[in-house]
Amino acid sequence: MRRFENKTVVITGGNRGIGLAVAERFAAEGANVVIASIEPQVEKAAESLRAVGAQAIGVICDVTDRNAVSALYDRAEQQFGGVDISMHNAGIITIRRVEDLTEADWDTTMAVNTKGVFLCCQEAIARMRKSGKGGRLINTASGQARDGFIFTPHYAASKMGVVGITQSLAKEVALENITVNAICPGIIHSDMWDYNDRIWGEMLGDYAPGELMKDWVENKIPMKRAGTGKDVAGLVAFLASEDADYITGQTINVDGGLIMS
Repeated sequence: MRRFENKTVVITGGNRGIGLAVAERFAAEGANVVIASIEPQVEKAAESLRAVGAQAIGVICDVTDRNAVSALYDRAEQQFGGVDISMHNAGIITIRRVEDLTEADWDTTMAVNTKGVFLCCQEAIARMRKSGKGGRLINTASGQARDGFIFTPHYAASKMGVVGITQSLAKEVALENITVNAICPGIIHSDMWDYNDRIWGEMLGDYAPGELMKDWVENKIPMKRAGTGKDVAGLVAFLASEDADYITGQTINVDGGLIMS
């Protein structure tokens, strides 16, 4: 399918993991792809898309910096003429016992995961309003927006905040043909999950003795497997498509049935 021919999508945190899988899906369906990341490897990721015939650019962007976010969307407009779809996927996590959790952990996590989503939504909406063509905003929350996990209250709070932003903005822009939805990935094979598995595994001995973190969590998934970036990309592509015209303000789990609420 080429559902996104002549459409431009911006994806933050798009240089690896879920973000790159989503970028690959949009590129395969004909979109112009703008990958953003604070990491310098972002251009290499864009080059991998161009190598298979996609129109793609990489932009270094700190999503906590308003000027950098504005420059990102300016670049998308300059390169491709506008922004039709915007996915806000940049995120970080630290894992600490409550007594070890610092204000810096809290502030940095909220800045990237929550403020960063808001700033990107704000810039995307401004450009979609200017074009008059509407658009799609897709925010990456987490299973922890539904059910906070141990040792990560700051991360859970940041992702619950993403759900609130999604619902509020969806109501504000509903009459402008702009939809705003959120996704809640569960256990997805990625660099972040490798980190989680190692750190949580070291800390969970009192809670799940004798089990590896990966096995402990995956055994709770009805499908008995972790997800992949492609599993998430399918949901994102659906929410960005015309098939989702009447869906807004929703938060959708993609987790193999781990959380059913």
